[in-house]
Amino acid sequence: MSVSPEATPLIPPMRRLLYVAAFLVFLAGLVLFVFPLRTDEFFAWTVNPPMTAVFLGAAYWSSAGLEVAGARSAGWASARLAVWPVFIFTALTLGVTLLHLDRFHFSPNTALTAQIATWAWLAIYAIVPLAMLVISWMQIRSRRPSLESVAAGRPVLPPALRLLMVGIAGVLLLYGVALLAVPVPAATWWPWQLSELTARAVGAWLVGLGWSAAQGQFSSDLPTVRPVALTSVVFVILQALALLRYGGALTWPSAQAIGFVTVLLAIGVAGAWALALSRSPVARTGIA
Repeated sequence: MSVSPEATPLIPPMRRLLYVAAFLVFLAGLVLFVFPLRTDEFFAWTVNPPMTAVFLGAAYWSSAGLEVAGARSAGWASARLAVWPVFIFTALTLGVTLLHLDRFHFSPNTALTAQIATWAWLAIYAIVPLAMLVISWMQIRSRRPSLESVAAGRPVLPPALRLLMVGIAGVLLLYGVALLAVPVPAATWWPWQLSELTARAVGAWLVGLGWSAAQGQFSSDLPTVRPVALTSVVFVILQALALLRYGGALTWPSAQAIGFVTVLLAIGVAGAWALALSRSPVARTGIA
């Protein structure tokens, strides 16, 4: 007898937390992606150049899709692919914030909207990682061990796709950690100029995305990979739009710019491939 890995239902507090997180990152993405030249008025810190703002905005918006997909999941097996990357990203971003508090809009000389955004930012990144931990503990406690043990199985993604996802995860995780740990030297490998703060902010995103890719390739059920796949496709589409708007900031045709586009293409291919598999008749019927 086989049991779907969705056997453990998603508890209501986790579903609500994911929806709230999706709304918050949508707002952050709205400011960064739509108003990249006005971060001194509407964001927690002034982001320069605009290409950095739209890059971060695209990441926020794509993660909103990940969180909504996770919240709409029938069970924990799918939702956890959204939960752990979100927890890692928010915890890392809290650390980045505390390291660079001097860059944030706490001064009364900054716009009131920027001050409000800054305090909201600090509150969100202090609360969300803790809430994720507590509610994840509640979610895991609700698990039905007998069903989960039966549900666990071998990864079902094709070996070539898994290899591609492992490669993407390795690049994103290694470079993300480098940006977090040694932002100045690591930023020289980025295709446009980054400050210490923006390098670490980008690094937090790369680690979160890399973790998501690493998790997804272990999926033992095709539909569970859908949130990660959808996020990857949306991320690449938004980054393509960002390049159309501010691609002149990249040092073309440098190795950094070519590497950046190559990684984006790899993420897009992996995401589209996994999304197609997750929507296939085999995935819907559960027959392999």
